[in-house]
Amino acid sequence: MHADFRIRLWHWVVIAVSLSLAEAFYIPGWAIKSYKDDEAIPLFVNKVYSDRSQMQYAYYDLPFVCPPSGTVHDGHTSSSGHNKHLNLGEVLRGDRIMTSDYELSMGTDVECRLLCSLEVNRRGVQRARKLVYDDYVVEWIVDNLPGATSFVTTDKTRKYYAAGFKMGYMDFSERRPRYFINNHVTLMVRWRKAPGRAGRQGGKVIVGFEVYTKSVALGSRGSTGCPSDLQENNSGMELYMAPNSTSPENIYPESFHSYTPPAEEGDLDDGQTLTIPYTYSVYFREDDTVQWANRWDPYFVNQDDSFNIHWLAILNSVVVAALLTATVAVVLGRTIRGDIKGIPKEDAIEDGKVKRKRKAASLGSPKSAEKSVGGLLDQMDGEKDGDISSDEESLDDITGWKLLHGDVFRAPSYGAGLLPPLVGSGMQLVFMAVGLLGLSCLGVLNPSFRGGFISVAIGLFAFAGVISGYFSGRLYQDFGGQNWKKNTLMTALLVPGLIFTLVFTLNLFVWAQASSTALPFGTLVALLSLWLLVQLPLVFLGSWYGYMRAGPWEHPTKTSPIPRQIPRLAWYIRGTRSALLIGLIPFAAVFIELLFVFRSVWQDKSGYYYVFGFLGIVSIVLVVTVIEVTIVAIYFQLCAELHIQGFVSGLLFFSYSFVACALYGLLTGTVGFLTAYAFIRRIYGAIKAD
Repeated sequence: MHADFRIRLWHWVVIAVSLSLAEAFYIPGWAIKSYKDDEAIPLFVNKVYSDRSQMQYAYYDLPFVCPPSGTVHDGHTSSSGHNKHLNLGEVLRGDRIMTSDYELSMGTDVECRLLCSLEVNRRGVQRARKLVYDDYVVEWIVDNLPGATSFVTTDKTRKYYAAGFKMGYMDFSERRPRYFINNHVTLMVRWRKAPGRAGRQGGKVIVGFEVYTKSVALGSRGSTGCPSDLQENNSGMELYMAPNSTSPENIYPESFHSYTPPAEEGDLDDGQTLTIPYTYSVYFREDDTVQWANRWDPYFVNQDDSFNIHWLAILNSVVVAALLTATVAVVLGRTIRGDIKGIPKEDAIEDGKVKRKRKAASLGSPKSAEKSVGGLLDQMDGEKDGDISSDEESLDDITGWKLLHGDVFRAPSYGAGLLPPLVGSGMQLVFMAVGLLGLSCLGVLNPSFRGGFISVAIGLFAFAGVISGYFSGRLYQDFGGQNWKKNTLMTALLVPGLIFTLVFTLNLFVWAQASSTALPFGTLVALLSLWLLVQLPLVFLGSWYGYMRAGPWEHPTKTSPIPRQIPRLAWYIRGTRSALLIGLIPFAAVFIELLFVFRSVWQDKSGYYYVFGFLGIVSIVLVVTVIEVTIVAIYFQLCAELHIQGFVSGLLFFSYSFVACALYGLLTGTVGFLTAYAFIRRIYGAIKAD
């Protein structure tokens, strides 16, 4: 049994390290798009977002940018302002990709071109100031590459990108902060010769898209609207409008010499406007140092500096798992084996006593006849010997977990109807997590597959309904449940229903803010249809098979009719204290890598989390740690004779973080429950109990 339970951690480590060393590769395939000289290149505008806020906005919904003209430009199949078809993941992550009026032609440099001169009212200026204050960045797309701001590493040996470019900046050199908008952009498109046949025919592929911003005031421009000299340090385009002439500041200037009214004061509908000219330049530069398949690498270079921290996280996880492995080896290899060896094979445990079984003497044997003829004195001696050594001996050495053979498989008095649906949903999450990690490590899910991670996650979760129903139905029958259809409905509706209700409620708040993060009504209907028309039937199918065909798991011992009384427990085994102490160990094995994941989701939106090799290693160690800590915790609890008897941006951040933590807890809790269930079935199967 020791060999069966031994977890060879180094096997897992070798496999996981091999996965991390094999870098997640980028699958180019048919996605390569080549352009010939003077061929039009479409530029798409997407959204604006900030690391300081969870609210995103579609670019063309902003009142201070050039609106689409509706013209069909070369390279586009539709007019500007037309929505590009998006997958489910893109919609859920707040993308609103539309065609634009920016004109790019392969190999053709444009020194300056006027896009528009926009008249912005006070409300628009105030909105622009607010977004600049919150450090919003803009995302444009060329050839599926996001426009990036270029940086150089501290040692000046490598260049790396941060997706997006600043909408504006603030100047604090004077008494009050001044707001400037970047109204001129220089688009740098880097290209190289296309591979294969397309290259021989003069085709070129895009390997980089950089955006350099500049703020140029209206007075620093010529008659064409373009800046007089882009190389000069021109005065910036300040987002400032003079206050109304009827304001107290103008009527009594001597009383307001030290006071500057805030931006929100004044009449926002007075009809005054601010003219903001928007211009752009385009330059094409050949770059043979970057292969097309590696053109996303500059977006990840900044993550190289944190590789040492990732290795530290792995080392931390392996050390925690190694200590637990040693503990499990002691518990399984010595303690439990010693306990089981203390019970002879021919003995059985019944009602807390060792019952010795002896062969009955045959009625017709001579020896039995001799024993029956014995006198009264011999009979009295036999009775006295029986008092000393009876068939049912007192349990001096049989204590702890072996006393609970009649109670460990008792269905819980409270929560028996809730546990199977939770375990089923937990297995659903396990399947989804394994599938996402596997596809990400293989490179199938990569940043070029925009929205792919979320789309595949939802698809895996929906089709894993079969697994959810199977485990839920089988466990429900194991608990003696009779109404399996009710259990199936609860499995299919409980966790997904809670998530959908929370998302819908939060969506009402986001709708009120006119954010692109808000899900369109059609997307909500699609999610609801996927839930009720796809996942629900699959859960029914899996539950029917698990309940009707597979049957319950066999228990090695019988459940006694009267529950055993739980003795007084130590403080560290009681209630939530035990759960907190046990949960700290798996968290200690994974918290460093979780920090990077949460930072990529909530804080560093301009970067991409793409070290799935490290995440895969840590996830494997996490599962091993959960299994081992469950075994140790269950053993100590059994030894203690314990058994079962019975506003908007901040709201989005805390709500979705809570959902992520709850799903993480459900996933690891399911792994722990199934491990505990298998563990007690194994150890009680090694003893003989009537």
